[in-house]
Amino acid sequence: MLKPEVEDGEQSLADPQFRADVLAGLERRPRAIPARWFYDRRGSELFEDITSVPEYYPTRTETAMLEHVCAEVAEVAGRGRAVVEFGSGSSLKTPLLLRCTDPSAYVPIDISGDFLRESSLTLAEAFPGLPVLPFEADFMRPLTLPRAVADTPKLGFFPGSTIGNMIPLMAVDLLRTMRASLGEGAMLLIGMDRIKDEATLVAAYDDAGGVTAAFNRNLLDRINRELAGTIPVDAFAHEARWNDDRARIEMHLVATRDVAFTVDGRPFAIAEGESIHTENSHKYGSRDARILLRSGGWTPIREWTDPDGLFGLYLAEAQAERPAP
Repeated sequence: MLKPEVEDGEQSLADPQFRADVLAGLERRPRAIPARWFYDRRGSELFEDITSVPEYYPTRTETAMLEHVCAEVAEVAGRGRAVVEFGSGSSLKTPLLLRCTDPSAYVPIDISGDFLRESSLTLAEAFPGLPVLPFEADFMRPLTLPRAVADTPKLGFFPGSTIGNMIPLMAVDLLRTMRASLGEGAMLLIGMDRIKDEATLVAAYDDAGGVTAAFNRNLLDRINRELAGTIPVDAFAHEARWNDDRARIEMHLVATRDVAFTVDGRPFAIAEGESIHTENSHKYGSRDARILLRSGGWTPIREWTDPDGLFGLYLAEAQAERPAP
């Protein structure tokens, strides 16, 4: 057994939902832990590193697309809306949108508080006249946005194909939650990765430099640190798999030997070859994406893709509910 690296009082400060999700995920079969728990400070930093590896095409593709279509987004959505970004990370793509839409405020939402505040400060310095209102929250749950933007028309921003991390049922629930948080008349600019050849997809989630592998294993480090875990991290290998039936990349942590450990005082054993499923990245065709948006209460009004058809950007509106066509 490894000695848990936990500071005095650190276990007691762990997020109760993190504890519940990890314990439930390790007990179920097949084992699975929600991907949102990747994003402690170190996980957020590693994800930013992933976006710049050669194999990971989504970030550079979507960024180039935003540069190309941003003026049209501003024309359709109108200027002066409050831009609300879900899962803002380091906000690398956000300046492109802010420059062309002339927003009244910017509300970045992220579950990683320290990372959120640092990136918000950087953005506020780049846009000195813009109110930047960082909001530490889990955007998977209904949100009451800051009062300063309560009565302001809103433009939601959800880039990076993060919607693909959720199974379709959860993705629809999230879109409905976003609609409720942003209000009727709001618009949403969202990125969705498209289906393509398996080799390109697997390489994007298993880069040669091992950055994605480190990102995946960091979840185990976090469990050890925050939940008094004794998981032997070196006994788990990162694996990316294409599941054609479900049109998604799956990330797993596969045990390379039989292991026994405890988390929060509870014992667990994982046999060699067994895995912990840590992330999905669903890929959507154009029609699939539009159906998903409509199921979540959003009416697609614009759609763009890059010249190679790798990625899709969609602008949708929260229109008044209609009982029939």
